[in-house]
Amino acid sequence: MANVVLEFKASAGDSEPQTRPVLVVGQLSNLQQISWTQVKGKLQPAVSKEIWQSALAALNPNPTDSCPLYLSYATVAALPSRVSRHNSPSSAHFLTRLVRTCLPAGNNRCILMVCEQSDVFASACAIARAFPLFTRRTTSSRRTEKKHVTVEFITVGQENGPLVLSTVQCLSNAADGVRLAARIVDSPCSEMNTDHFLEEIKAVGNDLGITPTIIRGEELKQKGFGGIYGVGKAAEHPPALAVLSHSPSGATQTIAWVGKGIVYDTGGLSIKGKTTMPGMKRDCGGAAAILGAFKAAVKQGFKDNLHAVFCLAENAVGPAATRPDDIHTLYSGKTVEINNTDAEGRLVLSDGVVYANKDLSADIILDMATLTGAQGISTGKYHAAVMTNSEEWEVACVRAGRSSGDLTHPLVYCPELHFSEFTSAVADMKNSVADRENAQSSCAGLFIGSHLGFDWPGVWVHVDIASPVHAGERATGFGVALLLALFGQASEDPLLNMVSPLGFTAADPSSDQMERDSKRRRLI
Repeated sequence: MANVVLEFKASAGDSEPQTRPVLVVGQLSNLQQISWTQVKGKLQPAVSKEIWQSALAALNPNPTDSCPLYLSYATVAALPSRVSRHNSPSSAHFLTRLVRTCLPAGNNRCILMVCEQSDVFASACAIARAFPLFTRRTTSSRRTEKKHVTVEFITVGQENGPLVLSTVQCLSNAADGVRLAARIVDSPCSEMNTDHFLEEIKAVGNDLGITPTIIRGEELKQKGFGGIYGVGKAAEHPPALAVLSHSPSGATQTIAWVGKGIVYDTGGLSIKGKTTMPGMKRDCGGAAAILGAFKAAVKQGFKDNLHAVFCLAENAVGPAATRPDDIHTLYSGKTVEINNTDAEGRLVLSDGVVYANKDLSADIILDMATLTGAQGISTGKYHAAVMTNSEEWEVACVRAGRSSGDLTHPLVYCPELHFSEFTSAVADMKNSVADRENAQSSCAGLFIGSHLGFDWPGVWVHVDIASPVHAGERATGFGVALLLALFGQASEDPLLNMVSPLGFTAADPSSDQMERDSKRRRLI
């Protein structure tokens, strides 16, 4: 899968299955809506109309099913016929699995995706997840020839025409963002330390014509970034705060995405065990997702000011490591007594969100992080946990999750009950809770929000992606599709506008009043 060039086309052209193996996939009801004329060019002469119809009749998805059409060269697969209200109508997770297991082998293959127009974006991102880029398997590294997979969509329902060129380009950029994020998360720290991550940021900046702002090492300490500096100061490669900024003319608001980029988390002196430390290369998943989403969003035309803030550090053990009982002063000016060096993500993110507020004057701040192991207990392996100071944005995050395939579910937001968990006798707060059985994931998010202030007038959204950042031993690129959909109303791209749960039309009679309202409501 790592040597695959993934290409989206309005039409993949006709070809025999022996020449170009093909997978036709969709919900059974959608597969039954398309005509033989729409698929025969990719199946004949090996597959006749009668064989195609017999295969459809044989499918019985529970929750999925597949049927070979011709040896190992052509397959039709069915997604679940129904999903619950907390799942994506696209059945994105099942689609990724079907592509991995049912796509025939070969150097030049085709996926024919049959779905409604509203599921095109989520389906494309789900397909992208099936083709990770990173590998160090020797058989793969010796293979110089790239494999090609071409994806064509057949849309059914009311809007059932071929995809326009702008939609194809959007799908390509979104898929590239998903695969970029997954590659970074899959890479071990020996190949993705803070130096390497900064090179990834510079490469994206170079592609977009943006020069990143970088504050690093001792400069972090001098400028008051006690969270990022304190976490990363013991590592061989120094910590950094990096920012990519997109500032188009005519922007009406400023949005900041803040990503946790812990390139490896040993736990620090509160060290993890031999079974819990493996996999901690993934602790940079939030920053990786923001990098992939920023690249795609800017390429598709983002109409507002957009800043991607990367909080990069390696939580290492060494003579200079932060000790439990140490007290750090964060960028907010608040002091934090360290009672758990393995609760480091909230420290770097607190510096990041305050920087977004103080230095970037952001109206909307979203932080994304693999923050707590408790997230998987709270919302599971498939749904990211969302906390926000805005009920409207809480609802929007859930809707964006369903339209993008990056599912989300709300956490409790109740600082007046939970923030006392961080009470310290000698500092403004501790960095870890007193009671680990009291809404751990919510409390971790509240720690970050407290540095902005619970009375901060802007929109703050916290997204914990600790579990959905990976499936088994592979990264998913989770977060890229979610961000593109959630902020799609600020894009010039019609497809992202369609999947976004935010925004209002000019025909809305209340639009004049909303324009006069605060900036925090402009995307709602």
